[in-house]
Amino acid sequence: MKTALITGASRGIGRAMALVLARQGYDLLLTARSADQLEQVATQARQLGRSAQVLPLDLAGAGASAQLAAWVTAQTQELAVLVNNAGYGLWGRFEELPLAQQQNMLQLNMHLPVELTYALLPLLRRQPKAYILNVASTAAYQAVPTLTLYAASKAFLLSFSRGLRYELRETSVSVTCLSPGATTTDFADRAGMNADLQAVANKVSMTPEQVAEAGIAALLAGEAEVIPGALNKVSAALTSLVPKSLTERIAAGIYEKHLK
Repeated sequence: MKTALITGASRGIGRAMALVLARQGYDLLLTARSADQLEQVATQARQLGRSAQVLPLDLAGAGASAQLAAWVTAQTQELAVLVNNAGYGLWGRFEELPLAQQQNMLQLNMHLPVELTYALLPLLRRQPKAYILNVASTAAYQAVPTLTLYAASKAFLLSFSRGLRYELRETSVSVTCLSPGATTTDFADRAGMNADLQAVANKVSMTPEQVAEAGIAALLAGEAEVIPGALNKVSAALTSLVPKSLTERIAAGIYEKHLK
């Protein structure tokens, strides 16, 4: 049976993508930190008639990618989809945020997808058709003051996705990058954003289900990039048309002014 691995699958976009893939006929391998929440997603997938296995794991921990890859290989030789979704942001000025927390974020946002893709690519290449979906952000298209390292990590993921896609163009593996904008998840709470800033984001937020449907549709269609939502598409396109200094000033006007 076709199998999909989703990281960060316990909630938000990851959870929604897992259930979309289950409806598309994929058995699931699910990983995140929360065992209880993973089991809830697995139960929903089983109700859709799919197999679902879970591995509770701190994906930013030392050796997590190797442990996860070994578990996946033990579970299946039919891995057809890898969704690198796990990640988070930190809001605040670079010099004021604890360096250890920022390094943890970079490990999860950048190093884990690279390490996991490297480890599982041989398994994916065995399939007649296989897919990799890397979840970036509209922040990948510009610098975002007070989300400086988060935006940089997502820019890395976008570039990694496009480069790898080209390298694999004559293989059975297709690579897609999903870049959502504001979404109704716990991202803002995890990032440490205050209520005022969250209220601004909520005005333009999409649901995880909307983002997941767009992402999986683009993945299975073999698209290079997908930005869900008309406003997000326009915003990302404008970053290539106006001076970088202007987009940075606009972003700072949204995020920086809410810092206490």
